Amino acid sequence: MKVIKIHPDESLEWIEVADPVCAEGEALIEIHASAVNRADLLQRAGKYPPPPGWPEWPGLEVAGIVLEAPANSGWKKGDRVCALLGGGGYAEKVAVPTELLMPVPDGLSFAEAASLPEVFATAWLNLVGEANTQAGETVFVHAGASGVGTAALQIARHLGARTVTSVGGAAKAELMHDLKVDRVINHHQEDVGAVLDECAEAGHPVNVALDCVGGAGLGDHIAKLAIGGRWVLIATLGGPTTELNLRSVLTRKLRLIGSTLRSRTLEEKAQILSDLVKNLWPEFESGEIRPVIHQVVSIQEVEEAHRILQSRENLGKVVLTIRDGAA
Repeated sequence: MKVIKIHPDESLEWIEVADPVCAEGEALIEIHASAVNRADLLQRAGKYPPPPGWPEWPGLEVAGIVLEAPANSGWKKGDRVCALLGGGGYAEKVAVPTELLMPVPDGLSFAEAASLPEVFATAWLNLVGEANTQAGETVFVHAGASGVGTAALQIARHLGARTVTSVGGAAKAELMHDLKVDRVINHHQEDVGAVLDECAEAGHPVNVALDCVGGAGLGDHIAKLAIGGRWVLIATLGGPTTELNLRSVLTRKLRLIGSTLRSRTLEEKAQILSDLVKNLWPEFESGEIRPVIHQVVSIQEVEEAHRILQSRENLGKVVLTIRDGAA
């Protein structure tokens, strides 16, 4: 089969390698589409290696067809599936623990299904598992036009929460309005902290924040949470350091939670995916929640896919097609 190899100089090449061999409890998947994530860029730069046991090539989420599966696993040859991976998605085939497989929601293409596992699992884990978001609360999502952002905002709305987000630019703000976000902050024109103050003054202080930015602004912004607020940090695109007034954390009973999905155990990931299928798959099939895809390109255009994410111009997901007809 062919895979995308990362060379030491960070160049990418579509090369032949041996087919994967399934271990006990794994299914073999013929990949039709694989979505691109910012973690792939970090792995390419040598900063985010795959966990032990996963292939060295990147790719955290795929969709395709089961080629073989263990007896009594609930899966059979020919099933249309999407899967959460620890790596190995930029390839024609992958061996996956069956616990990490989900059915493709009815009505979705392989490209759409490939855009679901990583970002919706990340958003569900953090909004529900870590922050215990409740109906009637206000959720702030930094970088709402990202893949995780579009997933998180739709999940928050599904949970009955009021939504607030920050984006950079008019096109991204327009997408947020299409997703029925209650308050959109174009950070090129407005100050995020001032809008968080505005929300509190209007009687809707932020209870939960999902933050992929971090950086210097975090210390100021977290102090604006409602009493008992939860700030979940999932990346540090804005930088790894901030200055934090601990007195506000103490007096307002705040929680700063660091969280990653890739490091979770197989059992934890399996539970998250089970929850997604139970709670969100009917919403995908009805159209109430939808995958947001910026662009679909061939695996041969992986350099362009990475460039789009690196420049932060994407509105939603960028997806690679491995086989014709995946879109």
